[in-house]
Amino acid sequence: MPKNSKVVKRELDDEVIESVKDLLSNEDSSDDAFKKSELMVDDQEEKDVDVEEGSDVEDERPAWNSKLQYILAQVGFSVGLGNVWRFPYLCQKNGGVNCSLQSSREKQVIIRAKAFLVFKLTIMQDGEGAYLVPYLILLLIIGIPLFFLELAVGQRIRRGSIGVWNYISPKLGGIGFASCVVCFFVALYYNVIIGWSLFYFSQSFQHPLPWDQCPLVKNTSHTFVEPECEKSSATTYYWYREALNISSSLSESGGLNWKMTICLLAAWVMVCLAMIKGIQSSGKIMYFSSLFPYVVLLCFLIRGLLLNGSVDGIRHMFTPKLEIMLEPKVWREAATQVFFALGLGFGGVIAFSSYNKRDNNCHFDAVLVSFINFFTSVLATLVVFAVLGFKANIINEKCVIQNSEKILKLLKMGSLSQDMIPHHINFSSITAEDYNLVYDIIQKVKEEEFDSLGLKSCQIEDELNKAVQGTGLAFIAFTEAMTHFPASPFWSVMFFLMLVNLGLGSMFGTIEGIITPIVDTFKVRKEILTVICCLVAFFIGLIFVQRSGNYFVTMFDDYSATLPLLIVVILENIAVTRIYGIDKFMEDLKDMLGFSPSQYYYYMWKYVSPLVLLCLLTASVVQMGLSPPGYNAWIEDTAMEEFHSYPLWGMIVCISLMVLAILPVPIVFMVRRCNLIDDSSGSLASVSYKRGRIIKEPVNLEGDNTSLIHGKSPSEVPSPNFGKNIYRKQTGSPTLDTAPNGRYGIGYLMADMPDMPESDL
Repeated sequence: MPKNSKVVKRELDDEVIESVKDLLSNEDSSDDAFKKSELMVDDQEEKDVDVEEGSDVEDERPAWNSKLQYILAQVGFSVGLGNVWRFPYLCQKNGGVNCSLQSSREKQVIIRAKAFLVFKLTIMQDGEGAYLVPYLILLLIIGIPLFFLELAVGQRIRRGSIGVWNYISPKLGGIGFASCVVCFFVALYYNVIIGWSLFYFSQSFQHPLPWDQCPLVKNTSHTFVEPECEKSSATTYYWYREALNISSSLSESGGLNWKMTICLLAAWVMVCLAMIKGIQSSGKIMYFSSLFPYVVLLCFLIRGLLLNGSVDGIRHMFTPKLEIMLEPKVWREAATQVFFALGLGFGGVIAFSSYNKRDNNCHFDAVLVSFINFFTSVLATLVVFAVLGFKANIINEKCVIQNSEKILKLLKMGSLSQDMIPHHINFSSITAEDYNLVYDIIQKVKEEEFDSLGLKSCQIEDELNKAVQGTGLAFIAFTEAMTHFPASPFWSVMFFLMLVNLGLGSMFGTIEGIITPIVDTFKVRKEILTVICCLVAFFIGLIFVQRSGNYFVTMFDDYSATLPLLIVVILENIAVTRIYGIDKFMEDLKDMLGFSPSQYYYYMWKYVSPLVLLCLLTASVVQMGLSPPGYNAWIEDTAMEEFHSYPLWGMIVCISLMVLAILPVPIVFMVRRCNLIDDSSGSLASVSYKRGRIIKEPVNLEGDNTSLIHGKSPSEVPSPNFGKNIYRKQTGSPTLDTAPNGRYGIGYLMADMPDMPESDL
């Protein structure tokens, strides 16, 4: 009865091992280099053993100094400016306003004492936390599973994004290049925001703060307030005119803003110096850049809770609109926030995890970093709403005083009767509750003539309902609130230094997502590549420090990352679950972690996450199609924002950003699919990513018996002169490529060995 293929393979393996022993026993004793080398022979019983096991050659890849440094790096990358100015906006937008705010001193003191428990209580009570519920659900469905996936593949393969997806399938190598392109686009404008923060930071060392009051304009006859500032506000004027000196449209470039150009240069110098040695330099900075924002947030929270009106803001934050949970827009916005908050698809997560030890518990890291990110967002939201509540209270007090003076004038003119006013009302020290009582009485009595009186309703809720996000929150609303703080310069310095650190933490991960894959793939010096990358980015980034630069920041933010990153992460999920194989991936995780991950991840990766991502991609495309492409331009004459549509060339730029970001995926696929680049030439070596170690295998080298030994060429490792070759290259074998399950065959067979089924090789 003929032997089956496995028996034949086992016998052949034994013969190969014996032949190797014979070779080594006959070698020249003076050949030390050959003695130290080992033949990589895959034994059937140890097919899942890593390449490094049993090898005397240590991987020279850098490593984190400690687990804490690595966690801080991941937290610094995931926790960014969006946690401070995007998450609070979404809570405000999807929160509730139909609450009766009470301002009695006793209740405010009680609520301040319990402020830290507000979040826990709102989650537990029925119907509260309307936005937080979909956010947490989507964090569990797509956030943690996909974050865990990226951590795992980076740690297992120990390469950047390009090397990781080349390992799984060379045809999907374009995913890594697409991540690099997106990282570069984001880095271009993200560092501009750090530059803005540096400018405000440098201007905070003076009292009063320069945005505290509107500037005065003097002429020959008299002095008056700057009209543009008078029509808006001091902080709004300072942002648009003093800081940005903004033009009125995208087409009107207006030349470079030299102040912001210097700040942008300073930001890129900081990034370059921190990243020039990779994680060896940036890792040490993480201790400060990742932890300092938490110190500032806690200080702001304690200070904010002591301010009058802060409780109103926090209560407003947690008052929900239950019906809004049924709107698809809320879920789409929550999913988008989860997606970008964790930095999925950028390549920074993969790059950072690739410097880990193989047996690191990346599942624990994924859960820990995800929830640190979430609770940081909640902490920042508490701070923002406490400060906005204080600001709303001040504006409301001004409103009450101004309208009370109007009522007194109307009483003197006889337009209003004194009988309308309750006897206990004292206009010299009127409260918001008393004013609203008088307002309601006048509105009912003078129903037909009320509009002509020019009175306004002074409600704190009206001010809190003005949803602000992004630069509007950080550089206008928050700066205005800080002008009313005691020792306002100190708090301004702390706030903008926090923004700089938050931005730098994210920039380190973004730049690492560019540098690491390129260094791993093309073997260039990291120092030189870092300097070149930062120089190129600075010169391209000059378009963002023109007078029209803010409009380009909006354009890049809207179009350069959203859709390309969604496509990248969908392809990552498909590559692992379908191409590499979800079962094989789960086995690798068990081998790496020492335990089997929950089957929850199996079903999330294979079914739920791809479906949710496809729905999110579809919703984003529909939203982008329904929303007219444009930007809000600042008009100097009216001191207001006005929506402008992009010109034709602007539309071309928007489309080009999306196309360029995702173009590497089809290009690399077609190049690999059609073999447009010949890797089999004698001067080139095919590069295989074998479980975290690069193995170069020169092809078409006849009589080479050492090409299997640590991937070294004959020039690198001397080999003895044998009369007869033991191995021969398989005739007609294709260029080394990855199999669907991610394994690489060595492509060498015994000289007289019959053809064997590929599965047994």
